[in-house]
Amino acid sequence: MKLNIRRLVFDFLIFGTGLLLSTAQVKANEADTLSNKSEQPEKKEAFKPGEIIFEHIGDSYSWPIATFKDVEVAIPLPVIVYSKTSGVHVFFSSKFDHGHASYQGLEIAKEGKEKGKIVEVQPDGTTIKPIDISITKNVLSLFISLGLMLWMFISIARRYVREPDKAPKGLQSFLEPLILFVRDDIGIPSIGKERHEKYMPYLLTVFFFILINNMMGLIPIFPGGANLTGNIAVTMVLAILTFIITMVSTNKGFWVHIVNTPGVPWWLKLPVPLMPFIEFSSSIVIRPFVLMIRLFANITAGHINVLSFIMLIFIFGAMKPAIGWSFSPFSVAFVVFIYFIELLVAFIQAYVFTLLSALYFGMAKEESHH
Repeated sequence: MKLNIRRLVFDFLIFGTGLLLSTAQVKANEADTLSNKSEQPEKKEAFKPGEIIFEHIGDSYSWPIATFKDVEVAIPLPVIVYSKTSGVHVFFSSKFDHGHASYQGLEIAKEGKEKGKIVEVQPDGTTIKPIDISITKNVLSLFISLGLMLWMFISIARRYVREPDKAPKGLQSFLEPLILFVRDDIGIPSIGKERHEKYMPYLLTVFFFILINNMMGLIPIFPGGANLTGNIAVTMVLAILTFIITMVSTNKGFWVHIVNTPGVPWWLKLPVPLMPFIEFSSSIVIRPFVLMIRLFANITAGHINVLSFIMLIFIFGAMKPAIGWSFSPFSVAFVVFIYFIELLVAFIQAYVFTLLSALYFGMAKEESHH
């Protein structure tokens, strides 16, 4: 455990130092460019920490590593788009020169509602959005986490088959307590001992998927750093999967409970179906929506907190460089503190999502009320 903490702090310091140096270098180069354009003093472009933060937590067509002297170091990713006018385009994102160039009539939009997305420029200057199935940073992070999960669980499953009577060791000894935790403290209490087994594959998958991606998002260097579980599309898919399994698991008593809630006065059911509307909204609409928003908001907020404390160095430095440098030790200390909190949040969010899913599966079968 001590070695992991040291490695985490070391990785963070590399990330923080690289971010500080690269951002400072970019700002210095911008200042030089402005001074070379005209001898007259010009107003410098305002420092925009919000854009930098949302650029780091957002998705992209390449995997940024660092910036050195106006040279952006990034891992190019495959771009795969289909346009009705020009057909299929397959190439690496390096052709876009980090969003500064167009290629085969395609470019990354810099403004408007399609900002950050690939658009096709028409001869009249207008743009249309093609069908985009590119391997973006979040998609690659998804593949990496899935590959990691398959490797972990297939390897320990083979060991259980090969040596069923031996004590667990290595990765097996680390994962077994977590698997038993999900089964004994989430699945059985929430669903019941008789019914929990058929839901365990999904509960274990969603728990480790969220946990692994939360942890990978805290690693500031490749293959970490992607904000996958802070992407609302990913959390929406997870919530929809929980919703579908819940609906498939319902029985007649569940729907009777919604339409004719027992113990509720008749005037809340007729003539205006107030209680059926509330029960339907809470059971069908609000539950998956809350699952989606809770995970997305908590993980995204953690990334924003870390980056905000780093941006404070440059905000104070814009007023006076000495203030920025003097504030940097306090900013880095707060970031390290938040990192340790985020380690706890990574586990808590995986636990909460899995627990709520199990509770919804357990409540899908209601006993009939007479």
